[in-house]
Amino acid sequence: MALLTVRAAADRLGVSYSALKQWIYKGTVRTVRTGGGHHRIADAEIDRLLASQGKMPVGRPARRSSSVGMLVSISGRNQLRGIVEEVRADGLLAQVRLRIGDQRLTAVITRDAVDELKLRRGEEALAIIKSTEVMIAKGS
Repeated sequence: MALLTVRAAADRLGVSYSALKQWIYKGTVRTVRTGGGHHRIADAEIDRLLASQGKMPVGRPARRSSSVGMLVSISGRNQLRGIVEEVRADGLLAQVRLRIGDQRLTAVITRDAVDELKLRRGEEALAIIKSTEVMIAKGS
């Protein structure tokens, strides 16, 4: 379980340090106290807070670097929410298949990305599509 300082957690949540401290004092945010009495906030608690704000948490690297953090907003408009149906990794690459409604979407990404996102079968994931070419086909 990775614990963040109040300042780092505020950055990840996109709120001010003082606002987060007030939430802690009101009991809205669950914290762990250090031996010195300082508050630390678990990643799971940050995910819970983001979800309550309607923001979708996305995968983080195992060491929970604050530079990656949560996906708050993105310019890509072609976003498809689905369920991970299959992850096949071989060497440096991995094939990930999402079930989106009754459709399937397959993406080839790096194995490192699969590990960082901790993609597992049955979990929700978001496909963000940004391409210079999109082909449309129609049956005869």
